Amino acid sequence: MQSDQGQIPTGIGSYDGGFERVSNVALTPERAAQHKQLDDDFERAGPSKHWTLTNFDIGRPLGKGHFGKVYLARVKSKTDPFILVLKCLTKDQVISDGVQIQVRREIEVMQQLRHPNIIRLYGWFHDSTRIFLMMEFAGQGELFKHLAKKGRFSERRSSRYIRQVASGLAYLHSNQIIHRDIKPENLLLGMNGEIKIGDFGWSVHSPTENSQRTLAGTLSYVAPEMILGQPYGNAIDIWALGVLTYEMTCGEEPFGADTSGGPRLVHQRICRCDLVLPLHLSEEAGSFIQSLLRPRPDERLPLDQVDSQVWILNHL
Repeated sequence: MQSDQGQIPTGIGSYDGGFERVSNVALTPERAAQHKQLDDDFERAGPSKHWTLTNFDIGRPLGKGHFGKVYLARVKSKTDPFILVLKCLTKDQVISDGVQIQVRREIEVMQQLRHPNIIRLYGWFHDSTRIFLMMEFAGQGELFKHLAKKGRFSERRSSRYIRQVASGLAYLHSNQIIHRDIKPENLLLGMNGEIKIGDFGWSVHSPTENSQRTLAGTLSYVAPEMILGQPYGNAIDIWALGVLTYEMTCGEEPFGADTSGGPRLVHQRICRCDLVLPLHLSEEAGSFIQSLLRPRPDERLPLDQVDSQVWILNHL
């Protein structure tokens, strides 16, 4: 397994034994049947059968999600001690939260993707209690943490990131996949500071345009057509790209900054496209954001035209 991530650190830190601390509670007949169904469904998704936890040196924890834990790991190999991330999902938690379809979809979607701005899933395997995803290591972590630390990014930095997100989304759309949850928390930075789109739990394979109706994603990033219950397609990701551009350059969400009125107020602002551009924003940046945040999906800037926009060209 060869690295395509540039310079990778050789140290992975100390393991705290977290993968072993999984409770083996006695299963009721109903839960045992649910486990069997989960195993059958996931076997059909094609696990990487030659991998087990013994193939890795486990390092430091990178975080703890709702369903399990994430650790830095190194493949045991004299010739290619490859560093990656092992994401562990506990089957019992996946079943308890009813997200079997969501997790399986994430695996099925990610297995087929190969793009420099999309997190790579190298493989996956499972045992009696856990599911392990072998994922690309994005050495600089979540974009959200960098944005929270800075408050907002410069327009130059923002435009560089947005161009890369747009490239990744264009690739997804060419493969008939809608991400449905683009936001800073789901974007990672690689070792060289490049964008990596991650978290495909809400993604969907949609070969027919404007055939989706499920409300998905994050409240402040959803597009008007989704809120209105209308059939939607790829354009919801273009809308989210506009919200992301605003948040990067302005340091707050365009429609969700004031949530005192609850979700209904946020939805109203989105449907009205109630957008206020701050004075510090350049005219080119404002025009770019407005070209993406159009109420009508067919009027939003196509992703293949992002690179030719003045705001992007000004910061190349």
